Amino acid sequence: AIKLAVKEYSDKYGEGGINKLIGEHILKNFYAFELMMAPYAIGHIKVSFLLEELGYTMKDHERFKLYLTNTLDMEELDQTVIPGLESLSDESHEAGRIKKDQRILVIVGNPPYSGISANINNWTEKLLKTNIDGVQSYYEIDGKKLGEKKLWLQDDYVKFLRFSQWKIHKAGQGIVGMITNHSYLDNPTFRGMRQSLMKTYNEIYILDLHGNSLKKEIAPDGGRDANVFDIQQGVAIALFVKKANAKGCKIYHGNLYGEREFKLNWLDAHSLKKKDYRQLKPESPWYFFIERNTKDIEHYNGWMKVNEIFPVNVTGIVTARDNFTIDFDRSILEARIRQFRNLKFEDDLLRAIYHLKDTRGWKMSQARKRLSEDRNWDEHFKIIQYRPFDIREIYYSENTVDWGRPEIMSHIIRPNLSLCFVRQYSGASKYSHALISEYMVDNRTFFSSKGIIQQAPLYLYKPEPKKKKTAFHSMMLFEPEAEYGTEGKKPNIEPKVLEQLENAYRKKPTPEQILYYCYAVLYSNVYREKYAEFLKIDFPRIPFTDDYNLFVQMAVLGEELGKLHLLKSKALDKPVVKFRGIGEDVIEKPAYDEKNNSVFINGKKYF
Repeated sequence: AIKLAVKEYSDKYGEGGINKLIGEHILKNFYAFELMMAPYAIGHIKVSFLLEELGYTMKDHERFKLYLTNTLDMEELDQTVIPGLESLSDESHEAGRIKKDQRILVIVGNPPYSGISANINNWTEKLLKTNIDGVQSYYEIDGKKLGEKKLWLQDDYVKFLRFSQWKIHKAGQGIVGMITNHSYLDNPTFRGMRQSLMKTYNEIYILDLHGNSLKKEIAPDGGRDANVFDIQQGVAIALFVKKANAKGCKIYHGNLYGEREFKLNWLDAHSLKKKDYRQLKPESPWYFFIERNTKDIEHYNGWMKVNEIFPVNVTGIVTARDNFTIDFDRSILEARIRQFRNLKFEDDLLRAIYHLKDTRGWKMSQARKRLSEDRNWDEHFKIIQYRPFDIREIYYSENTVDWGRPEIMSHIIRPNLSLCFVRQYSGASKYSHALISEYMVDNRTFFSSKGIIQQAPLYLYKPEPKKKKTAFHSMMLFEPEAEYGTEGKKPNIEPKVLEQLENAYRKKPTPEQILYYCYAVLYSNVYREKYAEFLKIDFPRIPFTDDYNLFVQMAVLGEELGKLHLLKSKALDKPVVKFRGIGEDVIEKPAYDEKNNSVFINGKKYF
């Protein structure tokens, strides 16, 4: 920035005034913040060398205004009387003054990306969640609260964008240039943020550099799409422009795919030109900052979401220690649990053997003590659908599982069916994210890192008599006075859906028929292709036919598919593939033998 200012000044007025420019403008009006001591010190040294190269020698009373501070922390260090440390508190006070009061016109940076933010304090909470100084909160949309169960708005890069937005808004005009995580461009939970940015700025230029390995992004030509950094999360460069007294906001968007070297060379060779971008017109309720084809089929939004049809639903469980509390073999798992509850074994020994670590809500020593006192400890062995077609044993107890979702799992561990789905899917793959299950599911059943499974039981059981109140035994979520029928259960289906279908068909469809109908829709290739853009955004919506015969036919197809996925279909009695060979069932290096039409898992066993 210093070099650019000097070059533009000397090109326009000549090099004779450079010293005056540096002394009266750059040293007075350029500010920088750095959190870490080493780059802070190196930064001062490099700026000193640069100014000397430009022919300027700083006077004794001058300094470059690079401050040792956390941009997102408004608390200033108290004045200290410890010799040699007075300058730290002085530094903090001056940085605080700049953050709070100094009028800033240009802000640039590459802030940290951290989903679990290290900067959660009263100031950042106010910054994000309130209409601070007239800047719309990121936690509202169109004047209403977002209404999300889980938000990712606490990421550090979001807070840096918000801080910059606040400063430019207070200045009345200015420019922000940031390279950040690109998730905010289209993630549904960031829609309030996008609307807020549009209300502050008059022009927004976004160059999406992609390279998201978590989404397995590829270039449009099918080639590799690499990240410009050594990270998994895709990134984007954004320029936000606020003009004095201007109204409205224009959004310009561009894409850059390919190998890292190509992207870096392209960036090095190009300046901002509108011809490299396409203008977008973000609209409610999503205000997307990318190109999305959601206008063609407006009737889609009139259908109910699958999570509304089956209103009691929850994300899959999180054990935080899968290798310890989940196993293929019940006897091996039981031996582990016996050892865990036997206090004769030292904590350190079990930590080393099973790689166990304490978490925020789980302390190993406390869990072992509670489990050793549990007389009914052997009642907690359950079944879990760990991955598609991968059924395992789990020791399902508050002493071994971090996030057990007991209020929902209490219905699923009894005879039941459940529909599993995700909120949105990666555009790099085709939609295939629906599953039917008889068991509880792990939160990563569908993906390792790209999305969390949502599970909705078909039936809700009448609450059991109150037991000892613990995280896993307080099952009184539902009103005991509700109608559960003679079997002690009721369908987890929105009453409005049941009523509308009964009125349309003049017959009462069964809960199973409704579940299987939805399953058939979710596996329809026509549905998946036609509504692909919508399926990237939110929970899938289900169109119900007004033709009862078609409804029944779809339900029958959905049931056939469901039984196949549950491995209970008679069609599986005559398998087309057989497991052959002699030896251990260890997958070494899978290989396809084209000549014999076989897939080998090791040197001796194959399909």
